[in-house]
Amino acid sequence: MTPSQKAGILAEALPYLRAFHGTTIVVRFGGEAMADARLKAGFARDVALLRLVGMKPVVVHGGGWGIDRLLDQMGMPARRYRGHRITDERTLNVVEMALSELNQDLTSLINREGGRAVGVDGHDGACIAARPLVLGSDDADAPELGFVGEVEAIDPAYIDLLLTRGFVPVVIPIGVGRDGATYHINSDLLAGQLARALAAEKLVLMTNTDGVVDRTGRVAPILTAAQAEALLREGVVHGGMVPRVRAALQAIAQGVRSVHIIDGSVPSALLLEVLTAEGVGTALRSDAAPNFFAASRAYLLAT
Repeated sequence: MTPSQKAGILAEALPYLRAFHGTTIVVRFGGEAMADARLKAGFARDVALLRLVGMKPVVVHGGGWGIDRLLDQMGMPARRYRGHRITDERTLNVVEMALSELNQDLTSLINREGGRAVGVDGHDGACIAARPLVLGSDDADAPELGFVGEVEAIDPAYIDLLLTRGFVPVVIPIGVGRDGATYHINSDLLAGQLARALAAEKLVLMTNTDGVVDRTGRVAPILTAAQAEALLREGVVHGGMVPRVRAALQAIAQGVRSVHIIDGSVPSALLLEVLTAEGVGTALRSDAAPNFFAASRAYLLAT
């Protein structure tokens, strides 16, 4: 690559840097990228870069593979029902241990790159209120899930305070019930709730797949909310992609401008999605915007 080509790439990022300066971007980080030291270090670098150029990234991380690994080391079974981890008190202790270790590792990497990362969970400032997740009453075979929760409410004051002081909150998907009990929350759904509470410009969900596939089996670069809902209804979207698309739809319905489901195994996927026109996954938007790319260009030019 010649110096002029490098300069062109940097110049391409300028309107995006200008448009998103000072805005909040919530990123759900998980999947294989968390288990790959090179990808995780690259992600930490990219988060630090976004913070240093004036954006306000908030990271929500998963860690299912780390939990499974620790359970296996301790000789405990990893029990699931319809995608939910059955979490008794002993399992909850392992969940908290595994997630805390992953959180410390990620915050250290971001700090090493010049960001000022701080680990956060629902106990901090009572910011994430949770309640037990209850499966549908029509599911007669459903077991008790234990300490598996869903978001009841989010008080964004503590995270807002960290953002105004230049910190990067790195959020563990743990919430607190009214009785003081701790609950493990799906990180995709928590990221969506957090994006809405913080009035985020973007929600980025990093996964192990290229994006959301359509009826032809190809990745759809852009989906409206109605199109995504139809794919859910028809079962085209299935498995682990379901909570991600639902989180995206909930976020869009409550004001998040765009939600991006991208492949975390692509090096610098976060920068490519935020600072270039092409992106690396599927962008979901409201039905109200007739042309995503035209609306994006108009937005960039107006700022």
